[in-house]
Amino acid sequence: MKVKLKLKKGDNVKVIAGDDKGKHGKVLEVFPEANRAIVEGINMVTKHTKPNSKFPQGGRIPREASVNISNLMVICPETGEPTRVGKMLSEKPSKDGKIRLVRYSKKSKKTGNIKVLD
Repeated sequence: MKVKLKLKKGDNVKVIAGDDKGKHGKVLEVFPEANRAIVEGINMVTKHTKPNSKFPQGGRIPREASVNISNLMVICPETGEPTRVGKMLSEKPSKDGKIRLVRYSKKSKKTGNIKVLD
């Protein structure tokens, strides 16, 4: 069953729990079924590889492992602080004339100006 998430590929996020707490990164991939995401530079693990055409020497290669999305918060582009994300109907219709759901920063809504994240 597919789950609706508040994170998207390309979002800037902050880690709020775990070994990498306080670090920032960009979401590279999201796995809605597993409730996990891969974030650039976060939760680095070492993968051992045999020599191949891509890595002729083989050896130990650091790479990102997935993180549970409950440990991540989206960073508001306006304030630069972690914020919760809400969804609402857009005020302006899109190019095809339909009104769509958009994500917005709840922290910027509190200050009076709504910042749409999409």
